[in-house]
Amino acid sequence: MSLCSSPFPALLSPPNFSFRLRPRKAQLRLAAVSGNQVRDASRLESVQSRMQEFAPSDVQNKDSAAGNGGLDVLYEDGFGNASVNDYFDAAKAISKPDGGPPRWFCPVECGAPIKDSPLLLYLSGADGVGMGLILHHKSLGKVFEVRCLHTPVNDRTPFEGLVRFVDNAVKNEHVMSPNKPIYLVGESFGGCLALAVAVRNPNIDLVLMLVNPATSFEKSQLQPIIPVLEALPSNLHITVPYLLSLIMGDPIKMAMTSVEDDLPLQQTVEQFSNSLTSLLPLLSDLSDIIPRDTLLWKLNLIKSGAAYVNSRMHAIEAEVLVLASGKDNLLPSGDEANRLWASLKNCKVRYFKDSGHTLLLEDGINLLTILKGTTIYRHSRKRDDVKDYLPPSLSDFNKAFNKDNGWYTAATSPVMLSTLKDGRIVRGLSGVPDKGPVLLVGNHMLVGLDLLPIYENFFKEKKVVLRGMGHPFLFSKINEKPRKEISFTDAFSVFGGLPVTPLNIYRLFSMGSFILLYPGGAREALHHKGEEHKVIWPNQPEFVRMAARFGATIVPFGVVGEDDLLELVLDYNDMRNIPFVNDWLKNMNQDVVKLRSDADDEVSNQQLFVPVFLPKIPGRLYYLFGKPIETQGMDIVNDKKKVTDVYLRVKSEVEGIISYLKRKREEDPYRNIIQRTAYQASLGNLAEVPTFEP
Repeated sequence: MSLCSSPFPALLSPPNFSFRLRPRKAQLRLAAVSGNQVRDASRLESVQSRMQEFAPSDVQNKDSAAGNGGLDVLYEDGFGNASVNDYFDAAKAISKPDGGPPRWFCPVECGAPIKDSPLLLYLSGADGVGMGLILHHKSLGKVFEVRCLHTPVNDRTPFEGLVRFVDNAVKNEHVMSPNKPIYLVGESFGGCLALAVAVRNPNIDLVLMLVNPATSFEKSQLQPIIPVLEALPSNLHITVPYLLSLIMGDPIKMAMTSVEDDLPLQQTVEQFSNSLTSLLPLLSDLSDIIPRDTLLWKLNLIKSGAAYVNSRMHAIEAEVLVLASGKDNLLPSGDEANRLWASLKNCKVRYFKDSGHTLLLEDGINLLTILKGTTIYRHSRKRDDVKDYLPPSLSDFNKAFNKDNGWYTAATSPVMLSTLKDGRIVRGLSGVPDKGPVLLVGNHMLVGLDLLPIYENFFKEKKVVLRGMGHPFLFSKINEKPRKEISFTDAFSVFGGLPVTPLNIYRLFSMGSFILLYPGGAREALHHKGEEHKVIWPNQPEFVRMAARFGATIVPFGVVGEDDLLELVLDYNDMRNIPFVNDWLKNMNQDVVKLRSDADDEVSNQQLFVPVFLPKIPGRLYYLFGKPIETQGMDIVNDKKKVTDVYLRVKSEVEGIISYLKRKREEDPYRNIIQRTAYQASLGNLAEVPTFEP
């Protein structure tokens, strides 16, 4: 029974727990529905008016972003503001027997998303509460219309009934927005539900994100528990949650979600201890969230759902991303990821070897960042690498540049210099234009050692995204594996990287972007012995004409310091002289897309390989961005000679910058890490280490 035609009947807020009640379309009305009772409409309106007062600053910020059709660089995504304790509080508040059927709700903290956001439906695990995304509500709510499925504790809807319920929501949404994808996040049992809906809708554009899906239930350690639960006296059921908690997730990582970043060691230990101490007693609440009869019903529901999906796996056409945990003691999720990767037609896998079953409740797992890195976020049927790109958030930046790679910045202490219009060289990036389109053109160090400091400093100082052009091999399906972990390629995509193609460059220029281009490409990044700091560019002036067409500013730059960081032991020439290694190189390059296939020069014939090198006691990296070259007003687009002259000028500038830096670094008293460490030990780790006078 329903009071409206909306596929998303709203769940009324239980005491002390709030939900944002907002329809997807203006013409839709909201109603709170249960199986045998219709909630009072005036009470619903009262709750709705209260929800409009929730987090007004957050809503205003999101409305502003929506008006611009996007998000600001290093926006605050809200990730990390909730903890596992919040999950238990929410689960207790919402898990009240009301006799109602399954229903959808919108977490109020999701706020209002950016313009034209797709719909995301969250399908929870066996608990049925629907709060498993609580750590991700704010971040996902920036770019999705989020709906969560809640199944009341006493509901006994069979698997086929749940499939029909979700299926109806998907079909109704597709009718309203036929050109948008619909995202289904299925966790554990919800993974079976998502796959079953995909089976029924091969012609609807679905994107499935399966988190440790229960399709491997036949091999689960829960199987032997079923007869034990059936025979267990009801007064002993309170012990079951403690047993389940030992195999569901890692309490250490779950407790870490409440610990603030960048605290002194003593405060970190104190916060962690308090978090873990407060978390453990909450496990007893699981017996209220999942009573014995409900748990038995859910286990049998999972069993029937897994059987349903496994017999129909071949019919799934949807795009699928599987997130699998290596320490899932509830399900063999790693092995299941292998099977799904081989069975599904369009499947990616990201493997978290140190995580447990409740992956989305663990510290450091940001679902939106994973979506950005795997490039599955889109607004239409086909992904647009330019328009569908989501800029990195502040939490993305902190994790990538402070947590994960802060050691690299500390070890290399990069020196960033730029050239003003009057020719003066200054420290920092003030010589680089503030507005695009801008094309940064420079030399690559071995395996891209130069990339990290460039991105970090442009984010910090210029607040712009560098759209780095990468070899298509980095983004190809050849790199996908059944147990692929989060990789450099994923991080590159998060921070603006995309395949280098003329169309991508053209469209980025048209949008006034900052483009980072290495004309030497893989040939420079995988250079041979003795080629450190050598500029190896193609003969054809590939980028000048397009830059001039859009009046872009070309900024030549150079970087040195590779020879102070590592020693190249085996290059391509060495490796192809080893018989079995040579065969491996041939196989690896067989299916690689060839860039510049119509050219005949050193750069176009580059073979991909993995060089062998040894680290050195780190020296220092030096960057210099040369005097900007304005192409606005240059009448060179149709003049081949003028285009070539500008190209040679840019190349000469880069070579001159490299020579300048190699000479001037000899004057740097802090080139060695020992001197830099001593300097910062006396003035503090945050003190900027001096360098030579430009």
